[in-house]
Amino acid sequence: MKRSGLASIKARKAKDKLVYWLVCLFSFLAMIPLFVILCSVISKGYKNFNLNLFTKVTPSSMDALMAKMYGEPIPGGILNGITGSLLIVGMAILFSLPIGLSVGVYLSENHKRKIARTISFLTDLLQGMPSIVIGIIAYAWVVKPFGGYSALAGSIALTIMMLPMIIRSTEETLKMLPQSYKEAGLALGSSYRNVVFKILIPSGFGGIFTGILLAISRIMGETAPLMLTALGSSVVNWNAMEPASAIPLLIWDFYNDPNLVEMVWSSSLLLLIVIFLLNGTAKIVARKWKV
Repeated sequence: MKRSGLASIKARKAKDKLVYWLVCLFSFLAMIPLFVILCSVISKGYKNFNLNLFTKVTPSSMDALMAKMYGEPIPGGILNGITGSLLIVGMAILFSLPIGLSVGVYLSENHKRKIARTISFLTDLLQGMPSIVIGIIAYAWVVKPFGGYSALAGSIALTIMMLPMIIRSTEETLKMLPQSYKEAGLALGSSYRNVVFKILIPSGFGGIFTGILLAISRIMGETAPLMLTALGSSVVNWNAMEPASAIPLLIWDFYNDPNLVEMVWSSSLLLLIVIFLLNGTAKIVARKWKV
């Protein structure tokens, strides 16, 4: 019996090691394409990664062609895309935060109710919806009624994409908090609203904030919804009711213009750096608050 038991333990350990090394192998294989893409973006993107990229608007195709003929760098940047992204994403954050936090708190406190289960199902459904479909919805809700493309329409499309992640992160974080937090606050005479906003949400700040950062990093690179809503603009525009550009939109425009295709790499590098910083910040926050 002892020998058979030892043989069984050795067999399990061998299987465990085999699975471990298989996971390491497939993880390494999965990282190879990512590493190649990162190297390509960095090696090709740094050439036009200069001050002009942040201070000048998108050049015309003719100006870029003339610069190529004389061997000069492309005379332009993506300032209109940077300001457009700040405007659209900023409004999306303002729209999604109060809604996402409120719904997340409601689901965590009333998860057994039928309406809460329905909202939870719709949240999961929305999270798996293709971005182009969300763009069509925003086009029907905002672009058509208001009679034109606008940064507002783009922000609403991105808001719809952000909501599921904020709702889920808020709900799951608050569910992990000890029940004694709420009981202690109510026992001391605090109102239910004060307990939620002054005890529960601050206690779960790490998880909630991490979810918000990940939601922002997800929408930063979205192109399809903005093509149907914000449309794009060749000038810096801070008017929310007018068409606006964004970095992902410019990358698509550059790709379709042979004279500006070199700027695809520098724009992609900037977007990559922003998303990397957001994800890095989320990791630091999660580690600090032990999410």
